[in-house]
Amino acid sequence: MNLLEPEIDLGESLFRLAKDLKQAARGLTRRDARWLVDFYYTIQDERIRSASQLRTSAESKEPHKLIEWVFGSMNRFETSIRSALGEYARGYAVGQWLQSIVGIGPVLSAAVLTNFDIRRARTVGHFWRFAGLDPTCKWEKGQKRPYNAQLKSICVYKAGECFVKTQNHKDSVYGKLFALRKASIAEKNAAGAFADVARAEMESKPKMKETQRFGHWQEGRIAPAHVHDRARRWAVKLFLSHVHHVMHVDYFGENPPAPYIFDHPEMGDHRHYLAPPNWPAEFDGRGLKEMFADDSVA
Repeated sequence: MNLLEPEIDLGESLFRLAKDLKQAARGLTRRDARWLVDFYYTIQDERIRSASQLRTSAESKEPHKLIEWVFGSMNRFETSIRSALGEYARGYAVGQWLQSIVGIGPVLSAAVLTNFDIRRARTVGHFWRFAGLDPTCKWEKGQKRPYNAQLKSICVYKAGECFVKTQNHKDSVYGKLFALRKASIAEKNAAGAFADVARAEMESKPKMKETQRFGHWQEGRIAPAHVHDRARRWAVKLFLSHVHHVMHVDYFGENPPAPYIFDHPEMGDHRHYLAPPNWPAEFDGRGLKEMFADDSVA
């Protein structure tokens, strides 16, 4: 048998498997779905690497059929997993709400749904801390990381950048809020509002003296990338406060305590309550209590 031409085309088999994914996805446990989210991102990273290798082969005018087959198969596999995770999330009312948000697709909705445990988080601060968004949590050398690194990547970078990319979408909520926040921070930065932050950065990172960022610090401003990061983190924290609200109502049947920074005027810009978009609404999915029913985590 020719190994480069197997009797069973795995790529095609994976594609055919998609016909049964909807039914199979509905039976996933929370733990299995969470594992599948992690596996999806692993496959995605490998697919990106295989695409890079394929481009390199093409540029050298030596395209390899096996590399093409690997890329195609992984692409179909990734698509199938994404479809399954989307179906899993749509099985729950909270998942349906998540997918109603511009920028939150099948994988991100499943990731948020399965990684945040509302039973252990009566306030949104628990969510922020778990996702690495609590600035008071310090990770000292030799200590256990106080947050979930994978979840921080999912929330801050993947979800956050989805909001950034959709800021011009007519129905985007968090994308538009990100843009407004970024403009506000940029204006304050130009006026020198972050001079103390810039000075502290300059003093703590002398090895960056030859970088453009250090030049901004010397002028009493934070770098443009820092402005972007601040606005993105703010948008993600607001999104997670809404996730907490919706999950709390779904599981406990009542509104949660309002996030501290959004209902105290003395906290500056954080003085207006912003209700979750597309909520309340009629979603026909299952409740979180059903999702947690077979959860082995106490």
